[in-house]
Amino acid sequence: MSTTSRRGLFLTFEGLDGCGKTTQMRRLAERLRAAGEDVVELAEPGTTGIGRKIRAILLDPAHANMSPVAEMLLYFAARAQTVDEILRPALEAGRTVLSDRWTDSTRAYQGYGRGLALDWIDQLDRIACRGIEPDLTLLVDIDVDTGLARARRRNAENGGGDGTRMDEQARAFYERVAAGYVSLAAAHPRIVRVDGSGGPEEVEQRVWRALEQFRRSRV
Repeated sequence: MSTTSRRGLFLTFEGLDGCGKTTQMRRLAERLRAAGEDVVELAEPGTTGIGRKIRAILLDPAHANMSPVAEMLLYFAARAQTVDEILRPALEAGRTVLSDRWTDSTRAYQGYGRGLALDWIDQLDRIACRGIEPDLTLLVDIDVDTGLARARRRNAENGGGDGTRMDEQARAFYERVAAGYVSLAAAHPRIVRVDGSGGPEEVEQRVWRALEQFRRSRV
């Protein structure tokens, strides 16, 4: 499905754990709804009932020995369910869809971070997502140390909840992920880097300006 053949707009948020992308997506969703837009919010993996079960497997610290290939396939299984159950119907109905992570996360974490072939990921994306790609990806940029500190503080406040297994990765892993995101942004014009430093209100304004600029470019 090309961007010219669907009516709905598909926007994704990417970045390191703790970058603030989830907060920024929610703020943007509220702002767009206030402007009268029909908005659907996704959180990958975990938007659907099946996705939430897959998410529990992926994040369980008891699964520390999970194979990188198994991890990659589980993410795409959750994504495929989201495409069929929510994303494709929403876009065909002309709704605006915002997603907290999408295939760029798999490229960054399982590709650059785990060392899996990007060609494998691209092939699985074509199977699972059936050609649906984001129109705009907002990459919230922060440094690795800040992201890890925020993520661990959040998880401690949540009683060690979501992200525990991923938090156990070595710092070098997150350095590779961060470098991967930079490479992806350089290769794909749809990925716009947004400075994630400062307060949530400051970052929100940067996100809004990026979206406005994107929309002006489409006129």
